Amino acid sequence: MRNAFAAKITELAAADDRIVLLTGDIGNRLFDNFRSRWPKRFYNCGIAEANMVSLAAGLALCGLRPVVYTIASFATTRCLEQIRLDICYHELPVIIVGTGAGLSYASLGATHHACEDIALLRVLPGMTVVCPGDSWEVSEAIGALLSANQPGYLRLGKKGEPQVHANRPPFRIGQAIQIRSGTDMALLGVGNALALSCTVADLLSQQGYSVGVYSLHTIKPLDEACLREVFSHCGLVATIEEHSRLGGAGGTVAEWLAQRRTARARFVTIGTPDVFFHAAGSQEHVRHAWELTPQSIAKQLVAAFHAGNSAAIHPTGSTT
Repeated sequence: MRNAFAAKITELAAADDRIVLLTGDIGNRLFDNFRSRWPKRFYNCGIAEANMVSLAAGLALCGLRPVVYTIASFATTRCLEQIRLDICYHELPVIIVGTGAGLSYASLGATHHACEDIALLRVLPGMTVVCPGDSWEVSEAIGALLSANQPGYLRLGKKGEPQVHANRPPFRIGQAIQIRSGTDMALLGVGNALALSCTVADLLSQQGYSVGVYSLHTIKPLDEACLREVFSHCGLVATIEEHSRLGGAGGTVAEWLAQRRTARARFVTIGTPDVFFHAAGSQEHVRHAWELTPQSIAKQLVAAFHAGNSAAIHPTGSTT
């Protein structure tokens, strides 16, 4: 994802000389091309992320289009006051890009985990929150955020994420993308958990379930039309994300759902638990420990699909 971002921001900067890139002493080689072409539009602000965000706000007030890039936990949690007051309060078109979201940097310990960032930023007035699911969505999302002319958060994985989209459907902020259709379950994959959602759908399909998969790439604003559709026509709807189950995509959809009545769907949130992980290990290691593997998620969804029904709903929607 980060390579796709670097390529796209360089392409966009060639067409718009207002774009400036700020980094927190990260990605120096990643942005070699950008820096060599426009040395006066690239700022390495060092390990001073809060100052970097305030600097970006000042550049925006001068008519520039700043894009701030650093590790997700440092771009959000460390800078929340500056994002809230310097950027959102003034409705400035600054784009915050957090790389290594979720458990991407799990091997570096809890300081580098970013499992609260969606929750923190989505409550800020005027902030758009976008979590692309593959490199193509990354390229589309940064252009869309810059065109929106308002504060935005772009939540990236790290590198090597699978390419999910075989085709390239239209990408619009606030409109989920349907990847496959299904009537028993609808999986709303978020960011770097989109490919995981597709694998879960494959496992469930092998068991006879009809499973739809959607890229819920925008958490704010939500695609309410998509939610109305899946909650009306599926037996179970699940959000799958590498973020806390509190306040992330799952929490956002739950808030939306609490204000409405649905015809049939049960709702399940799949994400990280409300605890710290007090060890270092790979992303896959932590996913296994927190039951975020495809096999574990599939098992949880099957159990939820059948739980609590006096007339159990079976694959293909039949009841007994």
